[in-house]
Amino acid sequence: MRLVIARCSVDYAGRLTAHLPAAPRLVLVKADGSVSVHADDRAYKPLNWMSPPCTLKEGEEDGVTVWTVVNKAGEKLILTMEEILHDSSHELGVDPGLIKDGVEAHLQELLADRMETLGEGWSLIRREYPTAIGPVDILCRDADGTTVAVEIKRRGEIDGVEQLTRYLDLLNRDPRLAPVKGVFAAQEIKPQARVLATDRAISCVTLDYDALRGIDDDKLRLF
Repeated sequence: MRLVIARCSVDYAGRLTAHLPAAPRLVLVKADGSVSVHADDRAYKPLNWMSPPCTLKEGEEDGVTVWTVVNKAGEKLILTMEEILHDSSHELGVDPGLIKDGVEAHLQELLADRMETLGEGWSLIRREYPTAIGPVDILCRDADGTTVAVEIKRRGEIDGVEQLTRYLDLLNRDPRLAPVKGVFAAQEIKPQARVLATDRAISCVTLDYDALRGIDDDKLRLF
């Protein structure tokens, strides 16, 4: 993990364009290659970011340090560092991952036992499929034999879609699994999360806890 505090401006060039004028900001560069820019508010949400896989090149223009981050789609995040106040790197090691609460863990167990609820002919490969950035809740195959990664949440928000996106980027680099599709499953999915998932070709599933337990079989809906 690299932490940089700098007075910098940020420009994004991709499907849209965006500009952040110069101000003191925290820049995080993670081991997975992601780069995110934070202000001293907004809690954990970055002002702008680039998800992996992406490349970071550090250069200089007119005596000013410039970072250029490019993802596989050719989108760019350009950080112009007017003044670097702090720059340090720390080895965090392998994170043990989030321990799911009882409901999420039980949803995962129930869905793994009833893969047919996602579609006729679906089959389980493994629960908690290990990756370099954490375990995928469920890895399975659909009726056509395509690999599918399923991320399960009690409440589906944008962070969960981002998490699944990172898993998909990594899994699709494995020729034994690719192509890998994504399913975002939760008891409740926020509208913003659904929009982001749709934009990234990730299917959304609304889960009913009682339905999966066999109390009511009519409330599992695949969108």
